[in-house]
Amino acid sequence: MNGWKVAFFSLAGLVAAAFVALILLVGGTTASPPLPESSATQEEGYTLVLNTTKNNFEGIANTYIRKAVKGALPVELSMGDDVLLTSELTVFSYTLPLAMHFDPIVQEDGNLLLKQSSMELGQLNIPPSTVLKLLKNSVELPSWMVVRPKEEEIFIDLQDLPISGDVQVKAKEVNLAQDEIILEVLIPKN
Repeated sequence: MNGWKVAFFSLAGLVAAAFVALILLVGGTTASPPLPESSATQEEGYTLVLNTTKNNFEGIANTYIRKAVKGALPVELSMGDDVLLTSELTVFSYTLPLAMHFDPIVQEDGNLLLKQSSMELGQLNIPPSTVLKLLKNSVELPSWMVVRPKEEEIFIDLQDLPISGDVQVKAKEVNLAQDEIILEVLIPKN
């Protein structure tokens, strides 16, 4: 029986060492992709201002994510006191729940920057930049979601959303405490 314990702990130590090696290998911070240039064009058109709630915005965002990844939803967005992205990462055949908390920041050009405030990856204590790098490398996100591990942020390029009719969307305000999200929609005259 003593031999089984030694073998078990040796195997557990080997798995833990391999996991730490993987984290260190993946954890090296590399340059994050640059933010896309603002492609906002001030076409002549009609402006519509939309006031929405966290619940409605959450539904719209998840619909666009689902369409971009062709039905499978590897990442789900929810909004409460902050923006929460949940997913799962598989490492050495172990599936670990992933929860990342972000504070939304409206950019001058109307895009959204999600600045990471905290994260949980199972019971592991891993730097947020490493988790973002793992997410970026293991989950195929839509082109309008730019993961920037070194900066611990995700850029949401609202101008790159696949909306028909050359419609442009800009965020004007995101106030989660008041459950108020204001979007501006520009519909060209054409």
